[in-house]
Amino acid sequence: MNLFRTAALCAALLPTPAFACASCGCTFTSDWLSQGLVTQPGQAITLRYDYVPQSELRTGTDKVDQSTIPLPTDREIERRTDNHYVTASYDRQFANDWGFEVAVPFIARPHRTIAEDTITESRSDASGIGDVRLIGRWQGLSTPAGVTGLQFGVVLPTGSFHHRFVSGPAAGEQLDRGLQPGTGTVQAVLGAYHYRRLSSDLALVVQAQGQFALTSREGYRPGTIGEASISLQWLGGRTVTPQLQLNGRINGRDSGAEADRENSGGEQLFLAPGLTVRISSHLSAFGLIQVPIYRRFNGYQLASSKVVSSGLQLRF
Repeated sequence: MNLFRTAALCAALLPTPAFACASCGCTFTSDWLSQGLVTQPGQAITLRYDYVPQSELRTGTDKVDQSTIPLPTDREIERRTDNHYVTASYDRQFANDWGFEVAVPFIARPHRTIAEDTITESRSDASGIGDVRLIGRWQGLSTPAGVTGLQFGVVLPTGSFHHRFVSGPAAGEQLDRGLQPGTGTVQAVLGAYHYRRLSSDLALVVQAQGQFALTSREGYRPGTIGEASISLQWLGGRTVTPQLQLNGRINGRDSGAEADRENSGGEQLFLAPGLTVRISSHLSAFGLIQVPIYRRFNGYQLASSKVVSSGLQLRF
């Protein structure tokens, strides 16, 4: 298997999703390593599901014991957020080093919290289409020794951001902007990646990417996100390709009158084992679990102990 055919196989391992998420302790960086890593002309359709259960209240690098917090209090105490993402994407690679991807997420986000100066839970159940992601790529820097590419794109404000609490003392009040399916803002995406074979059965992929808001909307501007990853992939199997990633993410604070600036932003480091199974010459199934090894949050934020991803990709 030559270099470019192998690179295309690695791309099928974890296709790119599109998430709508503020810096509220959630991390959706489970597959930066495969974004745009498609070197042979062709097309792909991917359907992916990601589950991010946020149940740990944390501050700084510590976990908060909610049972020790007397109620009512002058601080909101978030209890749990279950993030469900179903992302459909279409990818096209041309023969002249250029390619693009369009990703459309559907988001369901049940949320429970105890608002300031209350003692009972308020609940929301925001759901809908999230912010659509359009990413282009150019791989003109590639050599026979490795594939090197640049990424550039935009996240469009297609997701809704006016959902409200449905029960509890906060019923009827607007949900925090960081919990809405969309941000309401236009964001730019810039990145780069490199792939090379270390041996006949082992490949290395590194990637870095930044995402930053170009606009604000109704008193809210999401914080800048910086991501970096390194991955080792074993290519010796005929139908199963395992990989191990180390993912890092830095979130800047959200800003604006409607932002929870005090309780946003931080740094996180994750270890993520995953694999893909080739079902046929065109169809692959993939799965990944991401677990934290370091987390630091500004203020008080809900965090997840894992991110679980799975899906199918059809290449033609």
